[in-house]
Amino acid sequence: MTATVLTVGLAVLIGVSLGLLGGGGSILAVPLLVYVADLPAKEAIATSLLVVGATSAVALLPHARAGRVRWRTGLVFGVAGMAGAYAGGRLAAFVPSAFLLTGFALMMLATAVAMIRGRRATAGRPVPHELPVLRVVLDGIVVGLVTGLVGAGGGFLVVPALTLLGGLPMPAAVGTSLVVIAMKSFAGLAGYLSSVRINWGLAVALTVAAVLGSVLGGRLAGRVPADLLRRAFGWFVVVMGVFVLAQQFPGKLGPAVAAIGALALAGTVTVAVGRHRRRSYY
Repeated sequence: MTATVLTVGLAVLIGVSLGLLGGGGSILAVPLLVYVADLPAKEAIATSLLVVGATSAVALLPHARAGRVRWRTGLVFGVAGMAGAYAGGRLAAFVPSAFLLTGFALMMLATAVAMIRGRRATAGRPVPHELPVLRVVLDGIVVGLVTGLVGAGGGFLVVPALTLLGGLPMPAAVGTSLVVIAMKSFAGLAGYLSSVRINWGLAVALTVAAVLGSVLGGRLAGRVPADLLRRAFGWFVVVMGVFVLAQQFPGKLGPAVAAIGALALAGTVTVAVGRHRRRSYY
């Protein structure tokens, strides 16, 4: 009972993350359900897809009212992502849980480096209102496959795809990503339901708590500078990625791997950011 109450309480942070950062919901939800609620990995992934999908749909509303959503880009990305997410959800039934969580953590760390590093400044390049359809479709399918396979709603991949590859400003990427996350999460859930059963009572309680958090996150989103938001998102993903990766190694080996991984990642980020700043300066 205590674990359930704690899980529901912490679910508020899932909503805050989605409302503020346009992602990170499953990065919180999967570890929360596995390590606090003590759910099996695949049930945790399926439950997170439900919670994050519903919460993203609600968190989208304040961004839409503020004009921070690129609807065509979001809907095309979402449709392409739904196809990939459903396929990933079906494929996950044949992949060992430890592989899913390890892959989840590694992708989080790779994405974090890209977000902290940022895009190379390109003077004179206009900010796009909508992205090219073909690029959006290809990115959507790839990100959707990952979403369905490892249970991530996709924000930690969609936001970098929209900002680093597409060039959308961070506030627009955050709002648009919520459209994509909601669509892909429900598609990935449909794939999982063929092989996984969900505790619906727990899922509904988590969703309500996360929705309340998303309202707070959405109110904060328009008040935080875009560069600060991007870097905060990246470091948030670093912390969660190192934690999840450490849990996949037995005994005392886990903390050692986490420490080595954190140091290596910090060095990589420092070098990457330094090079990026020098290129931008010149």
